[in-house]
Amino acid sequence: MNESVTHESRANILVVDDDPANIDVLRRTLEAEGHEIFAACDGSSALEIARSVLPDLILLDVLMPEMDGFEVCHRLKQQEPTASIPVIFITVSGGPESIVEGFHAGGVDYIVKPFQQEEVLVRVETHLKIARLTKELMQRNRELEEEITRRKAVTNQRNQLAEHLSMISRREEEQWGIASIVGESRTIKQTLSEISRLSVARNTSVLIIGESGTGKELVARAIHYGSAKVSSPFIPVNCASIPGELAESLIFGHIRGAFTGANADQRGYFELADGGTLFLDEMAYMPLEIQTKLLRVLEDGIVIPIGTSRGKRVDVRVIAAASTDLETMMLSGKFRQELYFRLARFKITVPPLRERREDIPLLARHFLKMFAAEMGMQEASLGSEALLTLEDYYFPGNVRELKNIIEHALIESGGAEIQPEHLHFIQAQSFPAAPVNPLRAETGPATAPDLPLDLDQAELAVIKRALAITDGNITRAARMLRTNRMRIYRALAREEKPQIKDDE
Repeated sequence: MNESVTHESRANILVVDDDPANIDVLRRTLEAEGHEIFAACDGSSALEIARSVLPDLILLDVLMPEMDGFEVCHRLKQQEPTASIPVIFITVSGGPESIVEGFHAGGVDYIVKPFQQEEVLVRVETHLKIARLTKELMQRNRELEEEITRRKAVTNQRNQLAEHLSMISRREEEQWGIASIVGESRTIKQTLSEISRLSVARNTSVLIIGESGTGKELVARAIHYGSAKVSSPFIPVNCASIPGELAESLIFGHIRGAFTGANADQRGYFELADGGTLFLDEMAYMPLEIQTKLLRVLEDGIVIPIGTSRGKRVDVRVIAAASTDLETMMLSGKFRQELYFRLARFKITVPPLRERREDIPLLARHFLKMFAAEMGMQEASLGSEALLTLEDYYFPGNVRELKNIIEHALIESGGAEIQPEHLHFIQAQSFPAAPVNPLRAETGPATAPDLPLDLDQAELAVIKRALAITDGNITRAARMLRTNRMRIYRALAREEKPQIKDDE
């Protein structure tokens, strides 16, 4: 046996010949090269062994009793398991007719008796090599076809996902875009105009100021979905709800092992928002030490997670919001001046609902329609008395409070027309009084001597003057005073038997 023969070059070879001496010669020659030899003396046995062993090569005698080599080869090529096995014919004569007939039957070569050892070995090794290369090529082709199929499936899946995301983006744009902000008042139109201007400013930081419940996040979403970042992430973060000890990790991220409990890398809000918008609500609650790091990210666009000095560049537009006066905090040292000016590159003030009372009917009906659809109910109408009650209310919770009131009213009414008894407000004494300005142009300005120095008496005097102007109508007087009817009732209750009426 040739010790230099590698394992890869060894093969299983089937020798088929009706003369045992020929088989013995070929066996010794090929086993010396490290090949394993299987033998058959007739065609039927050859077919059976070939199907069982699936050899790498077959040496097949042409002249055999009962079934000649050409017929055996023909049958081998008709069966899938054996069709690809190369066949070398063994022939006494190497005449052209015999060779051609062998090729037609499916053979790849021939050797002539008596055997020449070198010729046998060269022909066998050549066709074994060709067979191995053919198998490798076929395997690679199969792998390539599988990879092409896989990539097509991934591409189709990606296209479907992209279409799905695009559809989601379109739906979100419809839900959260500028059209989602309801209102016709002058103040809200000004806000909508400012949002529209920001559509061309892709990365300009925005600071939104407004009382709680005025819809600051809605404005932030409208800015995002009205910009080129519409298909990118919008990540809302309430700074008031972030635990101080986790703020840095949550905002900027951390790597595994950065601190106790950091069992894996964690992306922060900035990385999650990469390519899109990060909305930081209630900025007044942002710790001073985090403000410094936030300023750095806003300046250079590089986030450094806890536990590493390697930064990651991000493309994020920051929209911040606050319900308190950040300028006062800045002057008192509770908010970094540099950060304030970096955030307030464009500033939007969202008006409270009491300053846009003409929008109350629109908003109320909008919420009625929305909740009726959600609950599967017929859209309820808003009674005139209920609408007047809503318009008289101060709304310390702004649009959010109106939304809650309408939802509760719809459930309580069962889909019937909303009446005043369906409306439930915060206790009147729990919210601040609206600024009192009862004297319009037709009544002339009030002077200090006109009013008592006692606050209760002064309030009562102003209310009486408003009632005189409105002919005793409390609803109209409340509108004039920019307050609510409950306050007027409480003031008048201090007098015995007040002469009032409450109809238009």
